[in-house]
Formats: sequence, C-alpha cells, structure tokens
Amino acid sequence: MSNYIFELSDKITRKSVSYNNRFGIKIAADLYLPKDFEESKEHAAIIIGSPYGGVKEQGAGIYAQNMAERGFVALTFDPSYNGYSGGEPRHLSSPDLFVEDFSAAVDYVGTRPFVDRNQIGAIGMCGSGGFAISAAQVDRRIKAVATVSMYDISRVAANGWMDSLTKEERNGMLDVIAEQRYVDFEAGQPTLAHRGAPIGFDENTDPIGREFGEFYSTPRGYHPNSITQFTVTSSMSFMNFPLLTHIKSISPRPILFIMGEQAHSRYFSEDAYELAAEPKELYVVPNTGHVDLYDKTDLIPFDKLEAFFMEYLK
Repeated sequence: MSNYIFELSDKITRKSVSYNNRFGIKIAADLYLPKDFEESKEHAAIIIGSPYGGVKEQGAGIYAQNMAERGFVALTFDPSYNGYSGGEPRHLSSPDLFVEDFSAAVDYVGTRPFVDRNQIGAIGMCGSGGFAISAAQVDRRIKAVATVSMYDISRVAANGWMDSLTKEERNGMLDVIAEQRYVDFEAGQPTLAHRGAPIGFDENTDPIGREFGEFYSTPRGYHPNSITQFTVTSSMSFMNFPLLTHIKSISPRPILFIMGEQAHSRYFSEDAYELAAEPKELYVVPNTGHVDLYDKTDLIPFDKLEAFFMEYLK
C-alpha cells in the first residue's frame, strides 16, 4: 500500500518509475502527466522535492498532481535511503545525497522524449527548498527554482534554531555525535534521532513540534515511510557543508520564494532572498503557517507557481 494522502485527480495519470542516481542508489519516483498528454511533443517538466522527512505520497505528490493538471510533466521522488528508494542503512540523511537526488531527477526527466531539456524547473518544499537551490547552484540544467516554506537544514544543524547555538553548545553536540559513531560502529547499525513530529501532542507541546505533529502524526498527512527521523550522525555532514554558499551563481536563472505570513520558518526564505541575485521574488501567502502550504490546496498559490514556470521555462 502506498497510502497517498490525497485522491488521484481524474485529469492526470500517475506512473510509478525508478532510476539510479550517481551513487548507484535506486530512486523510487512518481511521474504525473496530464490525461490529454501528447507524447509526440516536448513539454516543460517540474521536479518536486518533499519536506525534510517527508515522502512522495504526501505534499510533494499534491504539488506534482496540481502542476500536471496545469500542463507540466511533474516528477516527485523519495530521497535516497528513505521511503521506497534504495540505500542502507535506512533513514540516512546527507546534504550531498539529497542535492544529488534533484540532479538524478533531472537526468531521468531530461532523457524522456516528451520533455524539453531546456524547460526543466524544480520546486523544493521545506528542507527540499535548500536542496533544490543547492542543486541549481551547480546543475545549470535546472532553469528555474521555486521554494515553499523553505528550511535550510545545514543552517539549523550548524547554528541551531534562529541561529541561537553557542560555540560551546555546538562543540557539545559534535562530542555527542562523535561518541554516537562509536556506538553505531560497534552495534553495526545507526541510532535514529528523536521524531521531529511528535505523537501524542497537546496544547502544552512546543508550537513548532505540534504543527509538524498535526500533519505527520495524524490521518491528515500520516505515511508509514515518513517517520520524521534520521540517523543521529547524519547531522554531522550538515554542520560541515552549508547548502546555500553559491546561491548568487544561480542568476540569471530565477528563484521564487513562497512562504506563509505566519510561518515559523519565514526567516530562512527572507534571508535566502536577500542573498540571491536577480531575478528573484519573495511571495507571502497571507494568514498562513509553515505546514499549511504542504497540503491545503485552498491556500497553496498554484496560480503563482504556474505563472512563474510558464514565464521562465521557455
């Protein structure tokens, strides 16, 4: 059972596909096509990455379906070592791997005869926003990037929430991770970090944790492959490899940053917008939080996304 959190539209066709990334890991993906699709013509394609800890059957699939309804070829995938994609040990996380997954998706769609290689864009949700931008920094085949409720996972890992981590606290975290490596090595398997989306939350739960719990830990967004946990030692890589170092190099390809007006994460989009070169746009969705833009189709600005990619994927 794939347990999609949304109903399949009668306007599109969804195909389960797979392909290898450059590390040789088999990626499980879904290809969304309009029902009236003409395979004899070349079309624009959009790759959609899931929120950090999410899988293709959740919000990314909602985005893929809606963009396919608007005439685009849309592909969403499970990250390496997660979901139905390959890779052992499970639930590993890595900036290099997760950025590579976007380029591997470009490899796949760009070799479909019905896709125009010069018309490939990307949408990154939450943590995938940082991965999509990072991929576009070095993969010039990605002609336009949009982020939704962006998180920069490398910034959180290195600096803490709202950059509040002191040098002593950071060193303490690295000491804990170093000791965990010994434990994992001797056990022959890695230990998972605490669940990012709590189960059994209430009004006393941390508001950010509760917001994630209301999605991932309830029927609204639950999927058995989306446990919102990664290996403890995964954070070491993110602390050492910042994702957005070369964001200015994406120009003159455009970046669209979409964020909720009330999102706890809005500072990531605002700061990345300031760092990016033109053309760029920061689009604020009124009266909307971070997770609202995962699945609430009445709030997600699909018209804005359609207009953005119609303009820049030419």
